[in-house]
Amino acid sequence: MRKALTSLLLASSFLFSGCVAPPAIDPQGNVRVTPTSSSLQSQGAQEFLKLKQAKKISKNSTYNAQLQRVARRLTPVINLPGAKWEFVVFEDKSPNAFALPGGKVGIHTGMFKITQTDAGLAAVVGHEIAHVTSNHAGKRQTQQIGLLIGAIALDQVVKNQGASGGERAAVAAGYGAVSTLGLALPYSRSHELEADKVGAIYMARAGYDPRDAVKMWRRFEAYNVKQGRSQPEFLSTHPLDQTRISALQSFMPTAMQQYRKR
Repeated sequence: MRKALTSLLLASSFLFSGCVAPPAIDPQGNVRVTPTSSSLQSQGAQEFLKLKQAKKISKNSTYNAQLQRVARRLTPVINLPGAKWEFVVFEDKSPNAFALPGGKVGIHTGMFKITQTDAGLAAVVGHEIAHVTSNHAGKRQTQQIGLLIGAIALDQVVKNQGASGGERAAVAAGYGAVSTLGLALPYSRSHELEADKVGAIYMARAGYDPRDAVKMWRRFEAYNVKQGRSQPEFLSTHPLDQTRISALQSFMPTAMQQYRKR
């Protein structure tokens, strides 16, 4: 069992010392767009079509007009090669939004109570599109493949060391916990914080005051408090609201350099 634990520690060290992808934004606020593969774009289009068939599309004229108005200002300042833009409001009380590879964006009706203003909505849409321009889906896919390969290789090592079936299962469970808590979840949280910053740049370039992004996340924080939502950050795919608010506030000097009031 000691050899198995040693192998687990060595695998964990390898995971934490792995290559880190370059950031999507530099200190000057220049956005680095990472092209999305054509296969992911195709998958995004297919998934969006399925969602439109499965979910009710909102006929709320106010919400639809606001989304299209914001989209018309955002899309010209966003470099997304091969984008076939589509913005849809879905009838859903949960405050959620998403963007899929290829320029497909969905907003739930429940999100509008939190975004409230055009600038607030621009912060959310910009954030979601930033996930696409930063190819976060592709990066997570690559990471997951790497973790799977690591799990297979580790199991082979402990098997060759003569570990019993129970020991192999224990090492696999340990590897899963270490890779999830120590790599996969922090990686996801870093993507969220990165998308916040890139989204702030996009809204600033479109003429929306990026400081309104901070106001919007404060409203979202108040909503989560009211709903009684609470989870330790290290167990979540998303940073705590206060973490992202603080990070955005620190980023504001950079974002404001890109702001051109209209």
